Amino acid sequence: MAALDLLGRRWILRLIWELSREPAGFRALQRRCDDMSSSVLNNRLRELVEARIAAQDPAGRYTLTATGTRLVTALDPLLEWSTEWASELDKDKDRDKD
Repeated sequence: MAALDLLGRRWILRLIWELSREPAGFRALQRRCDDMSSSVLNNRLRELVEARIAAQDPAGRYTLTATGTRLVTALDPLLEWSTEWASELDKDKDRDKD
């Protein structure tokens, strides 16, 4: 339940996704996350670091830890499922238009 609580917080999954692409500093993450407020970004990064999903490297960039990388791998089936689900919903919308 603790994992679901953390992952359910606003912006957490987006930050994990962004960090899975490449490490980034605070400002770069803020830009990549639609200019999220500094206070929210700071809180979410702190939560990810405390949970050992992310860490800050010596250059000040945030990166996923081995645990964070395993989390992304564990979420892959959910991504696949959500893509299929979105496709099904789109098909239903198209049928309703006809």
